[in-house]
Amino acid sequence: MSLNRVLLPSYGVPERVVLQSRLSLLDALIQIDPLAIETSLRALFAGIPSDWYRRNPLAGFEGHYASVFYSHLAGLGLDLRVEDATNHGRIDLTVVLSGQVFLFEFKVVTDAPEGQVLRQIHEKGYAEKYLGQGSDVHLIGVEFSKTARNVVGFEVRTVTQ
Repeated sequence: MSLNRVLLPSYGVPERVVLQSRLSLLDALIQIDPLAIETSLRALFAGIPSDWYRRNPLAGFEGHYASVFYSHLAGLGLDLRVEDATNHGRIDLTVVLSGQVFLFEFKVVTDAPEGQVLRQIHEKGYAEKYLGQGSDVHLIGVEFSKTARNVVGFEVRTVTQ
């Protein structure tokens, strides 16, 4: 949180704008509103200046998008689990909030969404780790475009217990 408070104003981002963006995302998660979560993600990545991508390959790396999203959520003090290990692999990001579990899996594509992210979550059984705890598990697949440098695919399924 401190890092964001120091860096963002130096880039010309008013603290109230950052706070409002985070609170909107927090509200979207609490309300379990997939459209609002997607809208918040799109706004977050749309706000990254194009100059930050000049002469570097950041847009092609899943870790870039995951790190930006993680930092955004970390500023809210949420229960976050990065590279959450299971018996079949690692969930990119797990968020536990108000009795709900959100499993985020990120992929980078060239241009158009490929629609394979949720399939990976199902094939690897990522939700199994959180079943039986009485919480709903929300599977969220997010595809980022190297070209658009933003969300191009967003899928959500909920496993209700």
